[in-house]
Amino acid sequence: MPAVTVENPLTLPKVAASADAVARPVLTVTTAPSGYEGEGFPVRRAFAGINYRHLDPFIMMDQMGEVEYAAGEPKGTPWHPHRGFETVTYLIDGTFVHQDSNGGGGTIQNGDTQWMTAGSGLLHIEAPPESLVMSGGLFHGLQLWVNLPRSHKMMDPRYQDIRGGQVQLLASPDGGALIRVIAGELDGHEGPGITHTPITMIHATIRPGAELTLPWREDFNGLAYVMAGRGSVGAERRPIRLGQTAVFGAGSSLTVRADEKQDGNTPDLEVVLLGGRPIREPMAHYGPFVMNSQEELRQAFEDFQAGRLGQVPAVHGM
Repeated sequence: MPAVTVENPLTLPKVAASADAVARPVLTVTTAPSGYEGEGFPVRRAFAGINYRHLDPFIMMDQMGEVEYAAGEPKGTPWHPHRGFETVTYLIDGTFVHQDSNGGGGTIQNGDTQWMTAGSGLLHIEAPPESLVMSGGLFHGLQLWVNLPRSHKMMDPRYQDIRGGQVQLLASPDGGALIRVIAGELDGHEGPGITHTPITMIHATIRPGAELTLPWREDFNGLAYVMAGRGSVGAERRPIRLGQTAVFGAGSSLTVRADEKQDGNTPDLEVVLLGGRPIREPMAHYGPFVMNSQEELRQAFEDFQAGRLGQVPAVHGM
């Protein structure tokens, strides 16, 4: 980690909050519990324990790995349904093959992102390729769920294949932080991901002792999740480390700093920064369905059981 980088960040466009920006305070710092997903790959539940009013429009996020698999150990998920939201899979290390019943899919690796808009519903599978199962190897990534407003929940499904080389690369003024804009906009710089719900998704690498202060839309919420390393957040320098999420309050800028000394196997602070415009609609969430009411959830289950969310292809290439 990281997969997408540059030799000299000072050659990149610079971004920094203005001197009169209002710093966002840190409301909470929570620690993600560990668990297992799919056929048994380890995850950290980044948003567990955070009140949904601070997360909206985000629903959940899992850090997958970082894990070094032995030969025969890499695991994925079986075919499963989705309706009413978007799944965003950002792969830092390793390889994953995706396919859905709507004809979308592909292979992602080393900084690529798979952005699937489930909309009215589909079936989906993700798994390591056979070659990786045979050899083993490093696997590390994130999966984020983004809610859709009522007006888009039943839209046609869509798949975006975002290559690592497409992300917008930026730097802090002193070059101490490398910023990857995966989706949304930061200070006029747009990432490649097309979003139905207005959001910004960033992966920042901050060198030891460096500080990153970014302008942040006042109509967005603000979240920071640490994938590796340790540092602090906010003007109050609240400590934060691997597996922890910071929730920011209102304001027009947010700050993350890297400690002078990092963990032995982690040269830098690696953090995901998320912001989005809250949808502020009722949410009914159960398993792979995210709707606005219990009645809509029941309908989603009925449609799945009746085969109306798509059929598993006879040959899926996994």
